[in-house]
Amino acid sequence: MLQSRSGGARKGTAAEETGPMSIGAVLNLLRDEFPEVTISKIRFLESEGLVEPQRTPSGYRKFSAADVERLSRVLRLQRDHYLPLRVIREQLDALDRGEEIRLPGPTRPFDPLDGFPVPNSGPDGEATAGSDGPATSRVGRAELLAATEADEEQLREWESYGLIGPARDGGYDAETVTVARIVADLGRYGLEPRHLRVVKAAAEREAGLVEQVVAPLRRHRNPQTRAHAETTARELATLAVRLHAALVQSALKTRLH
Repeated sequence: MLQSRSGGARKGTAAEETGPMSIGAVLNLLRDEFPEVTISKIRFLESEGLVEPQRTPSGYRKFSAADVERLSRVLRLQRDHYLPLRVIREQLDALDRGEEIRLPGPTRPFDPLDGFPVPNSGPDGEATAGSDGPATSRVGRAELLAATEADEEQLREWESYGLIGPARDGGYDAETVTVARIVADLGRYGLEPRHLRVVKAAAEREAGLVEQVVAPLRRHRNPQTRAHAETTARELATLAVRLHAALVQSALKTRLH
């Protein structure tokens, strides 16, 4: 049965709001749990019919507490279950009819460095041959297409530009699904895979910088030092992602004002 993530309302959530809210107020409420959400994302979900706020005579959106809870549910289903919007809409319609909904268990949270190449260690602490990791968390091609609401032609194009690719067993891991969904979302704004090659190249350069910093630690014979290398790499990756986002925001502020 589909259930809310928490048992009660948190301070500052829509459950405490009594009157209609602007889209900016809704954004502030949602960002507590979904820091990546934007006004454009809220408008997109509205255009897809997943939420229907009231409109003032002058055309401004006014969201109710129920609208915000509905948006939270949509974002949670996307994040935790990789459900395409078409399926989410069906789930919400079923809930509105009072039906019980069953979902697969949530996937593990996205880690920006889960794919960082850390060598496997044998019983003596020496590095062994690399691995693609366990295949249990991977999805097949059909599941990836369903999660992104894309078709075969689009998927082949993403792969041809090196934006995503299958593992050795032909499956796609959670991080690849996340990348594919973002590529699909950008495509709805007119950004094509050829436009995203520069983003891919920048990500590879940033990963290379991280690898340079932690490479000496990864080669160390002490297992604790190697473990520290992985922790350091994850911290560096998080900082790199934050820096990239801040630089983009700064550049846009300069260009748009």
